[in-house]
Amino acid sequence: MNAPLAPDWISANQQLLVLEFARLKALLRPEEHDGHAGIDASTVRTLGAARQYLGDDSAIDWLARTFELSSFERDLLLLCAGVEMDAGLARACAHGHGDENRPWASFGLALAALQSPHWSALSPHSPLRHWLMITVDNDAGLSTGRLRIDERILHFLAGLNDPDMRLSHLLRPAAGLTLQAGAHAACTEAVVATLSTPCTPPEVPPLTVLEGDDISAGEDIANRAAASLGLRCQVLQAKHIPPHADERARLLRLWQRESRLLGSALLVVIDDPDTTAGDGTLELLNRVGGITFVAAPFLPPLDIPTRIFRMDKPDCSDRQQLWASALGPAAMHAVGDDVAQAASHFRIGSRALQDIARGMQQTGRKDASAGIALWRTCREQSRRGLDALAQRISGTADWGDLVLPEAQLSILHQIASHLRQRQTVIEHWGFGAQGSRGLGLASLFAGESGTGKTLAAEVLANTLQLDLYRIDLSAVVSKYIGETEKNLRKVFDAAEDCGAILLFDEADALFGKRTEVKDSHDRYANIEVSYLLQRMESYHGLAILTTNLKSSLDSAFTRRLRFIVQFPFPDYDQRLALWKRAIPGAAPTADLDFSRLARLSVTGGSIRNIALTAAFLAADSGEAIGMKHLLHAAHGDAAKRERPLTDAETRGWT
Repeated sequence: MNAPLAPDWISANQQLLVLEFARLKALLRPEEHDGHAGIDASTVRTLGAARQYLGDDSAIDWLARTFELSSFERDLLLLCAGVEMDAGLARACAHGHGDENRPWASFGLALAALQSPHWSALSPHSPLRHWLMITVDNDAGLSTGRLRIDERILHFLAGLNDPDMRLSHLLRPAAGLTLQAGAHAACTEAVVATLSTPCTPPEVPPLTVLEGDDISAGEDIANRAAASLGLRCQVLQAKHIPPHADERARLLRLWQRESRLLGSALLVVIDDPDTTAGDGTLELLNRVGGITFVAAPFLPPLDIPTRIFRMDKPDCSDRQQLWASALGPAAMHAVGDDVAQAASHFRIGSRALQDIARGMQQTGRKDASAGIALWRTCREQSRRGLDALAQRISGTADWGDLVLPEAQLSILHQIASHLRQRQTVIEHWGFGAQGSRGLGLASLFAGESGTGKTLAAEVLANTLQLDLYRIDLSAVVSKYIGETEKNLRKVFDAAEDCGAILLFDEADALFGKRTEVKDSHDRYANIEVSYLLQRMESYHGLAILTTNLKSSLDSAFTRRLRFIVQFPFPDYDQRLALWKRAIPGAAPTADLDFSRLARLSVTGGSIRNIALTAAFLAADSGEAIGMKHLLHAAHGDAAKRERPLTDAETRGWT
């Protein structure tokens, strides 16, 4: 129940407090008061009218009823409030103590002066202590120590029901959404129906678990469900839950009290269960009670009843409908095809999608540039999760930068066409209805370092306007059982949102000839490999493994890859083309002999490094790039590769 409030409620409540304080003063100093004799008749009539208006809905009566206070506990709370609000009552307490320097409430004074006293009123488990309404100055003893009313409760008694400032850094109001995806609307209806059904036992409602990767939708569902019960919804991020048990217990108690004062439900958001769903979070969920929701990608088992609902990010159909509703007919007429492509490619959450649509409406663009802006914004918005897990590679390479045999170029163009036409084939032509197995673009790029594997991935990314991320498998693989799969799951889950091209470097760190299981390490390595291949096969984007030595990979694994591209060591003609591309036309040159340079047996990566180093050498000496600079740079590259240059390779350079 929400705390009472009416147009004239505050003034009537304050008038009633005056009467209550007068009654307490009469009890503390009976020799000076006879009932209400100390108050004039006009005031008594006014206060009587206030009592008639309020009935049992004054702040003190609401507190007493809600927190099950006895009449003595009610008066004790009023006494503690009165010494803060009524100077006369403070003086009466000093008189009762026989010490003008003690103008406050004490338990001993209350036991002596108030009606129906009982010692249990200040036991550790009494409502006043349990709900942190009153604290005791224990240095002076329970009977003689000063009693202090909690500031939040004091303001409430005065008619001010503002949120507790001690929780303001932990809690925030839930943020609803204007639009709901169809699946989320159905989920909301199911949650509301569940919460409207009486639970057994009635005082222990089950925890509502909103499980899935659209946390913003979970927050919206919780907010709507709470509103259906007449409750506000407050959000607590699991990462803000105090790590220490005593701090956590205080937070729990303050929240349980606040939920009653404000009429609120709680939503606990667990963004990363691997790091924030620890014992402290689970303990709080097990003990919090009341109407409580939790939104998380997944949740470990709890010791209390739960009801689980899915709230995954909208599927392609729901995303298209959300885009249409959020943008409106005019914008959809201009960018409808672009919206269809974006909806198919980017798994954007409900809030982010509506924020992007709102931004597009504000710009007012309805031409071709709006479609380009839509794709770019979706790309930027959806990459945030992956940015924290992998290295994004930016580049401007295009097909003209690739120097490869025709067979390899043909396979790369096939990969590009598969990605470009995925929506048509998988969704429109119905191939996706047969299951996701085998629809992924798991690929292997094999070849020596510098032969163009990463460059080819850059070309594909730029051609298709996608992000490219490098994941170092040697860093992902963990010696701890299960950690490798956990690391890979995080990467793929984040990548599913943006459909980025994933480039897994150093595949040899995980893949190898391990089909013969000799010990537990081999068995777990096979499990890790199988998990990676499974995620690559089901990934809706392009996932590329790179290796320097294809023969080191077991054929049982390579058979599961859709494309395999062997990047050969460049021959003379290819090296000649690479050298001509390596030095920009704007760079000053002096008598370069590309036919002689092409005799140097190095990869395209080395050619670029040599050309770049030579350019710096020439610039530093104030000269145009010449063969002597290239020779110097080539020797440095050879030393790095621990392969000295032969006379046949460099004869005639200088």
